[in-house]
Amino acid sequence: MTSRPAKAPGHLKAPTRRWWLAVHDKYELEPHHERLLTLAGEAWDRAFTAREAIGRHGITYHDRFGAPRARPEVAIERDARIAFSRLVRELRLDVEPDADPRPPGLNGGRPHA
Repeated sequence: MTSRPAKAPGHLKAPTRRWWLAVHDKYELEPHHERLLTLAGEAWDRAFTAREAIGRHGITYHDRFGAPRARPEVAIERDARIAFSRLVRELRLDVEPDADPRPPGLNGGRPHA
């Protein structure tokens, strides 16, 4: 592991970049963990963007027959939330050290000192 300063991916929204850096500073991350962290940030931003669209356009629309249908953004938000929660779980950011029976990850799930 190199001691290079962390740089959050520039395509993430500013609050997500701040979260990415906070997690990166708290945990010892290998390159594959950084990729998972980036995917989690992308999922968070995607859910947020979908939520904004839902706020503007509503949760449903009427199709050509006049039947109400869920907007595509509803599924996008749901899928992005699921992806985010799974990535956070995979990175073990949501558990106490050794509370998970899976093989250790991210230095055993312990923040570094």
